[in-house]
Amino acid sequence: MQKILKGSQVKELDSTHIQKSGQSSQELMEVAALGFVHWYISQSKFEGLLVIIFVGSGNNGGDGLAIARILTNHSYQVSVIKCFENEDRLSNDALDNLNLLPDSVELIEFDNFHFPKEGVLIDSYLGVGLKGELRESSIPIINLINEFEGLVISVDVPSGMLSDGFNKNKCVKADYTVTFAFPKLSLLIPENGESVGELIQVDIGIEESTFNQFDSDFYYILRKDIPKLHKEFNKFAYKGDYGKVLIAGGSPGKMGALVLASRSALRSGSGLVTCHVEETERHIIQTAVPEAMATWGLLANLEYYDAIGIGPGWGQEGRKHLLNQILEEYEKPVVIDADGLNILARNRELIDLIPKNSILTPHIGEFNRLVGEAKDHLERLEMAKEFAVKQGLILVLKGANTVISLPNGDQYFNSTGTKYMATGGSGDVLTGMITSFLGQGYNPVNAAICGVYHHGLAGEISGEKKRKGCVASDLIEAIPETYLLLDIS
Repeated sequence: MQKILKGSQVKELDSTHIQKSGQSSQELMEVAALGFVHWYISQSKFEGLLVIIFVGSGNNGGDGLAIARILTNHSYQVSVIKCFENEDRLSNDALDNLNLLPDSVELIEFDNFHFPKEGVLIDSYLGVGLKGELRESSIPIINLINEFEGLVISVDVPSGMLSDGFNKNKCVKADYTVTFAFPKLSLLIPENGESVGELIQVDIGIEESTFNQFDSDFYYILRKDIPKLHKEFNKFAYKGDYGKVLIAGGSPGKMGALVLASRSALRSGSGLVTCHVEETERHIIQTAVPEAMATWGLLANLEYYDAIGIGPGWGQEGRKHLLNQILEEYEKPVVIDADGLNILARNRELIDLIPKNSILTPHIGEFNRLVGEAKDHLERLEMAKEFAVKQGLILVLKGANTVISLPNGDQYFNSTGTKYMATGGSGDVLTGMITSFLGQGYNPVNAAICGVYHHGLAGEISGEKKRKGCVASDLIEAIPETYLLLDIS
């Protein structure tokens, strides 16, 4: 997992890496610029367009100058807009990169610049070193960048944005933010989404051992982390080895939620899925999900199951006693979502009955009812952390960059997902996936991480194909493809 550090730690992180690796600061800047350019030239939408780069006097401006040189070497037409008065104000590395610019790069003073009719604007003006309020001289530059009608790409952070909090300043509104080494906390906060755009992370070669020298409770889930969290099954494994799961949910008019949860559990690898439903609704499950079994009436032999998921489409009336029974009789961790969470919020005495290391998966509305309302997302994250630690539970706060809060105080931000997942039933799919991994014998933390990551990746796959037409069933059909992409057998 990638540690998320504070903006104030970036300079020290770079210095520690330079000392350990023997790499110079100029070489590290070159690696960052090369990483940016590698991503840039892989995007066909930018091909052939004029590149306009706004550069400041600090190292963020140095990144922009190095990017200008490298893009020119790849035959892009580049213009650099100088957002500094004198060259003696430049950082050493920025000055070195200014002197390395080829003659073909047009250098333009900010006051003399007029936008062309088309192109791509790269915002490399202000970086993570910004603290407090903007200088008055910066506001016209940011205003001008925001007047550009083409695509805007910010380097590391959008200019004007603080690294660790909310966008209190005038700020660049980027279509893409390409951040180096790790995503800054401000890039993961929904209140800043309009300015961040699509987030791209570029690895600049700083080793995990270097990150581990710095304190942080925030982590970012990377693609490379996932395969090692998965269990491997041998060729003699049978359906019982892949987990026997029970999903309690569904009610008249809400059976679709249970259908989605049970189908996603099966697609995620569960060997046997049983749905506890009202007797009048059993035919729906047996028709819509022929691979699943149905049971109704009394809940019996709960310990037979390797994992239990509770809540999708369950309803609340008359369900308290069933939830109470599960929490009292079942000793292993459970997954609680949707109406299961709403029942807990209305009957708070049940919270202490939840088996330790169980996984709760609220969206923000359910979180507000269960844990409490927050003034902003940073306070919400702190409340989620306190709840997880106090109750000994894993809390999955769903949304863009879903955050998993652990009983030890660590919080993991998910790196997968897309806006096209904002559709009814997506949460039910996640419930089925996490319950499936838990039933397959994954420890609860790994079950939550794998479920959240694969869920987001399935959303990316189906969203890329269907855009606004993406529905929750599409996520389920994309689950097998996530295993193929990650080379998980």
